[in-house]
Amino acid sequence: MSYSHQNMGSGSRSSRGYEFGRTYVVRPKGKHQATIVWLHGLGDNGSSSSQLLESLPLPNIKWICPTAASRPVSLLGGFPCTAWFDVGEISEDLQDDIEGLDASAAHIANLLSTEPADVKVGIGGFSMGAAIALYSTTCYALGRYGTGHPYTINLRATVGLSGWLPGWRSLRSKIESSSEAARRAASIPVILSHGTSDDIVPYRFGEKSAHSLAMSGFRQVVFKPYEGLGHYTVPKEMQEVVHWLASRLGLEGSR
Repeated sequence: MSYSHQNMGSGSRSSRGYEFGRTYVVRPKGKHQATIVWLHGLGDNGSSSSQLLESLPLPNIKWICPTAASRPVSLLGGFPCTAWFDVGEISEDLQDDIEGLDASAAHIANLLSTEPADVKVGIGGFSMGAAIALYSTTCYALGRYGTGHPYTINLRATVGLSGWLPGWRSLRSKIESSSEAARRAASIPVILSHGTSDDIVPYRFGEKSAHSLAMSGFRQVVFKPYEGLGHYTVPKEMQEVVHWLASRLGLEGSR
């Protein structure tokens, strides 16, 4: 087990003044070829993510597992817990917390900004973590955050488990208005998976997310449904992720 518990994120504050929690790092056991920031779900933390990822047979990946800031969450009636952004009931009418999304996306980008130039970087997550991973991916394609500030990280892969796509309504028109955005959208591989029995983030939102990305010009989107799976991960799903990452990132010794 190769853990390095670092406060890489401590002291970093969002625009609303919420302080991000501790960041956990799982160092590669082999040659360092890729770094992936993995984002936990609502109310969780980076420690539990690091324990899951440490067990995966991907010796060439460095995993960075930050902890979200604790903030009041509308879905919980304003009760505070770790959350990457504020969210109400998951529905077609969900209003996106752009300020919160941008703050977390910038925090994630900052964690990746010091990686060596020859190391491929990506983002992944579960549930709300998948949502902020997908939002960051759209920022990469557009070359900017929702506020318009430039997004400068060159993402190479995105993994989203049991999540949803913030900003899906306007994504296609934004991508189609820029040839450079369309090029970047077409270049990044994305894998999404979702359980058909998910009672927290209903399956249709995973399906809609994949469809919205594909319709917006993300040409390398894979969507994996898992029959009967609820709002959690299973070994088969993680095995698919391992195989996909090893293939897409061209990792040595991971196949």
